[in-house]
Amino acid sequence: MAAERARSDIALLFGTRTLRMFGYGGLSLVLALYLSGLGFSDARIGALFALTLAGDSAISLLITTAADRMGRRAMLRLGAALMAVAGIAFALTGNFALLAIAAIVGVISPGGNEVGPFLAIEQAALSHVVDDARRTGVFAWYNLAGSLAGAAGTLGCGAVVQLMQGAGVAPVASYRVAVVAYAVIGGILILLFARMSAEVEIAPTARDARPAAGSADAAAGPSARWLGLGASRRVVLRLSGLFALDAFAGGFVVQSLLAYWFHRRYGVEPALLGAIFFGANVLAGISALLASRMAARFGLVNTMVLTHVPSNALLILVPLMPTLPLAIACLLARFSISQMDVPTRQSYTMAVVSPEERSAAAGVTNIARTIGVSASQLLAGPLIGVGGLSFIVSGGLKLIYDWLLYRSFSALPAPEERIRGSAGERA
Repeated sequence: MAAERARSDIALLFGTRTLRMFGYGGLSLVLALYLSGLGFSDARIGALFALTLAGDSAISLLITTAADRMGRRAMLRLGAALMAVAGIAFALTGNFALLAIAAIVGVISPGGNEVGPFLAIEQAALSHVVDDARRTGVFAWYNLAGSLAGAAGTLGCGAVVQLMQGAGVAPVASYRVAVVAYAVIGGILILLFARMSAEVEIAPTARDARPAAGSADAAAGPSARWLGLGASRRVVLRLSGLFALDAFAGGFVVQSLLAYWFHRRYGVEPALLGAIFFGANVLAGISALLASRMAARFGLVNTMVLTHVPSNALLILVPLMPTLPLAIACLLARFSISQMDVPTRQSYTMAVVSPEERSAAAGVTNIARTIGVSASQLLAGPLIGVGGLSFIVSGGLKLIYDWLLYRSFSALPAPEERIRGSAGERA
């Protein structure tokens, strides 16, 4: 019976991820265009994105660090409600101050990527119902589902917006449809999260348990909790600092700004933009499956670094391409390997922390990433129009992150990798 409930929960978690990423993908395609159509300057759009992500960070910090204690299902429903509220606010007003408040309080994704508390809590829930050996593979399929859904969202949104504008609908009105759909998806998510079973929750007796054997800080002994973290605090903070740097770099080229850049430089229409990012997200999703195979052979940290370095070189080359087809080809090549570090990064974080601190650990590291993105948004808006300088800055900073990650964590394999290594030595 418990196994059946676990399978049902896994299916629900894949479903909520798919639906949410579909909404994120559609919104990210038109959000910058929508705000520009409302009369906001590039600098104001960047500032609004920064406020959006900063607000998401604060809300997510409160929700994810409480999830293991107060209930993962309840916190997921709260996040979905904030997503719906934010979508409604963005659809109803063009007042910058009101939008800023909605951005801070609600959950909005300007980049087509995960924001809010969902990813952290869902990762912890998945890790709770699958064994360690299957974790990276399940995360790979989970990310593939999200990437394909995000791709479908961008493609569908681009096609619908193009059709509406072709029928005479004003651009801003056509973009607003995507914003309203985003709010509706938030409402549906509330209902889906209510159907999850108690199998995803931490048992009350485990909340104060000692760290799992083999976790990175198992030897640290019990300590007072801070941000929901006890024994795992040290390794989580080290990872958070590195992930924040990576996200800060990525914030210069979030999907909304990439779409905006292609539209400004080459005059690309929404339908083609949707097709470009559909292909990009499909390639990114497929690469996640390859990442799990590489991780099984080379290790999680090595896979993160080996796949990230060439993708950053390709990112730097995008604005240097002389024609649109070459720029698109370079971008697609970059996406074909750029996301291979995602399931490996998520799995590594879950592997090196105590099981009863997984929601908090994923929340803190994901929030560090959101803070990194929000900080760079203040510069990303102005830089995106300066000869593609944002691509070069982003790629360069990401290369620094790769070096620091390898230097800091290559000597700390996941517990299951140590087990495989010991078995190999005995053989």
